[in-house]
Amino acid sequence: MRMKLFLAAAAAVLLGGLATTADAAGTGIVYSFVGKLTAAPSGGHVGISVEGGTRAALRAMLGQPVDETFAYGDSTEFLRWKDGVPKVVDAGDLEAGDYVRVNVRAPRGSSLATIEGTNAFLIGDHGTELNRPDKPQYLFRGQIASVGSSSVTLTVRGGNVRALRLMQGQSATQTFTVGSSTIYLLWQGRVPTVISLSDLKTGDRVAIHVRAPARSTLAQVEATAAVKVAEHEPVQASS
Repeated sequence: MRMKLFLAAAAAVLLGGLATTADAAGTGIVYSFVGKLTAAPSGGHVGISVEGGTRAALRAMLGQPVDETFAYGDSTEFLRWKDGVPKVVDAGDLEAGDYVRVNVRAPRGSSLATIEGTNAFLIGDHGTELNRPDKPQYLFRGQIASVGSSSVTLTVRGGNVRALRLMQGQSATQTFTVGSSTIYLLWQGRVPTVISLSDLKTGDRVAIHVRAPARSTLAQVEATAAVKVAEHEPVQASS
């Protein structure tokens, strides 16, 4: 029964789009585990009560208890998210009871023991409540063609399945709306900083995140102010 409850919670998190498995060139894949911190990180280890994660992570969890311990090291980045904005923090800034996502890169098909023994490269703290978005995400990746006072025109090169489905038969160059609620981030390695619309330049590589109702048309998605425009965003950082 406990495992059934765990899998149900995990499925809910997956449907909420909290994490996406991504191939890491030459190093395997990203395993992401979502859950509550059972204790503040210490001694190079962080314990969480797992409630969900990526498909590969959940496969590794089959038959295992939900309380698990993951390793971290000097190269691990810790982020605290508030109102959609991440801030780089120290391991000691995370508190028991917060929801976190632990990201580990390991070979495909690794055992849970192998994953847990590999230092996480990113641990994100989302606070005491895990608020799942009420609308699906449309994610477009590409290069900026131009920037307006309330728009960003993008030469689309990729994105998630939902976004790419809308791009079928369309021009690669599309214009997206931005507004006062849009967050702009610049990623340097695994560290994000908040920037402004004026910092975006033609040729920049960005990811545009839009939350819009399911079955929206491309025009409807483009008319909805983007939640986030992230420059040089790593694929696994959409958390």
